[in-house]
Amino acid sequence: MLKLYNETMRSRWRWIKSNWKRLPHPLRWVVAAVAGTSLVLAGLIGLIFPVIPGIPLLIAGMAVLASEFAWADSLLKETKKQVDSAVKKIRKKKD
Repeated sequence: MLKLYNETMRSRWRWIKSNWKRLPHPLRWVVAAVAGTSLVLAGLIGLIFPVIPGIPLLIAGMAVLASEFAWADSLLKETKKQVDSAVKKIRKKKD
């Protein structure tokens, strides 16, 4: 059952990913702006209230915004670099 669910979700994601660029640019821009901003706001609320996972929602929102906005793409890349360096420092201290 779980395998069927995973395959269904993967096929849906592939369909969305392949057809995203076919949408007219203004529509893509609005959808990305609304969805990404909503996720970022939910992430900010999640940083205040411990019930909502704030950091994953912030990253997901930035990823959605990065699909259409260059500033979000550069911010997401910089965040990835910072996370990678933090993980390396933690692993170095652990060893």
